[in-house]
Amino acid sequence: MLEELEIHDLGPIQEARITPAKGMTAITGETGAGKSMLLSAIRLISGAPAQSRRVRPGATQAWAQGVFMVDADNPAAIQAEEAGVDTNADDGELFLSRTIPVSGRSRSVLSGHSVPRSVLEDIAQHLVTIHGQADQLRIASAARQRDLLDAYAEDSTQLNAYHDAWQALKAVDERLDTLEHQQADARQRADYLRESIERINQADPQPGEDEELKAKRSRIENAASIQQGVTSALAALDASQFDTGSDGMGATDLVRHAAQSLRSIRMDGDDTYDRLAQRLDSIETDLVDVAFTLSRQLDHDDDEGDLDAINARIHELGELTRRWGPSLADVIAWRDKAVFEVEDLDASPEKLDQLRAQRSELASQALQAARELSAVRAEAAGELSRRVTAELAELAMAGASLDVRVQPRANTEGDADAAVLDAHGMDDIMFAFTPFPGSDALPMGSSASGGELSRLMLALELTVAERRGSAADMTFIFDEVDAGVGGKAAAELGRRLAKLARTSQVIVVTHLAQVASWAQEQYVVSKQPAQSGASDEPGEVSVVTTVTRVDGEQRIQEIARMLSGSESGTSLDHARELLATSVQ
Repeated sequence: MLEELEIHDLGPIQEARITPAKGMTAITGETGAGKSMLLSAIRLISGAPAQSRRVRPGATQAWAQGVFMVDADNPAAIQAEEAGVDTNADDGELFLSRTIPVSGRSRSVLSGHSVPRSVLEDIAQHLVTIHGQADQLRIASAARQRDLLDAYAEDSTQLNAYHDAWQALKAVDERLDTLEHQQADARQRADYLRESIERINQADPQPGEDEELKAKRSRIENAASIQQGVTSALAALDASQFDTGSDGMGATDLVRHAAQSLRSIRMDGDDTYDRLAQRLDSIETDLVDVAFTLSRQLDHDDDEGDLDAINARIHELGELTRRWGPSLADVIAWRDKAVFEVEDLDASPEKLDQLRAQRSELASQALQAARELSAVRAEAAGELSRRVTAELAELAMAGASLDVRVQPRANTEGDADAAVLDAHGMDDIMFAFTPFPGSDALPMGSSASGGELSRLMLALELTVAERRGSAADMTFIFDEVDAGVGGKAAAELGRRLAKLARTSQVIVVTHLAQVASWAQEQYVVSKQPAQSGASDEPGEVSVVTTVTRVDGEQRIQEIARMLSGSESGTSLDHARELLATSVQ
């Protein structure tokens, strides 16, 4: 619901603020006074394109802001949270504002956060519905008509069921398309995989084999220096392993001798030397182990293998890692995965048959869901047509009618493969309007004037509002709804707007007293001479446009002006009578 609309320097309006009633608010005033600027302001905060020529002459920028009260579950509140705005922090209020400079780009702001204009547009569609001459054209689109019918039919269960069936069908179609268009590539891929698997299996690589071979090659290539170094180290550790013809002692013998020497020391109450001897025993053990390992190394050095054979194997393994690596583990993993892929590719014909059978079943399910949706739509269309036509008769359009047509598309292929379906079902939906008896029924938008379309939209909104029960979060704005209407029909038009205002907020721009008298709040847009000194040019008479809330005697005077163009005693009495008989 719109709580407040504030405008600065927009068109002829220097400054204005209106606080619409929860029910119905009337905007009145002389022709050309600037009532359209209020609609322009609402369109701007709803994300409409900005035009710098709308800035009031002499001002640097125009600004408009609307304050809306929204419930937490309103789609507008949910979208605002996605944009970073917490409506709960503002007591459920949303602030939509636009700034239009004389030059440069406009700025869109949502509750203090700068946002793209599209964000305001997306949010406003859940808050405001404008029915003006330009806005009526949108209902001419088949998508809008389908959405309106679905909303009236309350067919969300059937819509969701069809949507799920359609998505499942499309998913299988995509898989089928992929397989059917990749058969040649699949055969080439399978041949390549088989050849690669065979080559890897012939080489039979083992994890880490290449690194072991490189280490073995390094030992062979450095065998002489290894032999010399190991022999020298062994001689230093245990000279007894070599027949050198000398009585020299190795490091092991020296450490053992040192330990024995320490144990020969006897001191009562002091085991210092015994503990040192034990440490030397541990060192001797380590030295013996090192000597044993080195001696085994000398034994293996004579059995390293053929260097040429090792190099050939390293080269063979290198070819594998170059193509399917970078490591032998990667090569082996690639081969194992390729085995499964070949199995899948070999099974492609069978998979195609399975998918085709699955698609046929899903197409039947989607077609059945579409038929159920179409049946609900057709029933709702008949009821909507009758009720809207009845409303039109009450809005001074006797003989006019609306025919909501739900036409299932014919299946020209003669089978059940969902050829008639699209993302929204199997129906072509059209709102055909007959403005007067004898006229052809033509699509909405091409068969009615702006005023007729406004009243048609009012009839639609009234019918839908009665069906849904309440739409307190939505604000409906009507412009030109009273074009070509007068007398008793005008009073009935006001009554119908007031009826819609019982469940939704309604703002109507009108020149008919019979319509304005039904409003809870009334604002008058008027042109007045500016205060002395306000003119920019010497001798020029400046005029400003004001927006004023009228009540009591002021409202009686405005209603009288609308009735007869004067405030005579008779017109004032008529205005009082009209307000008294307009039951709120």
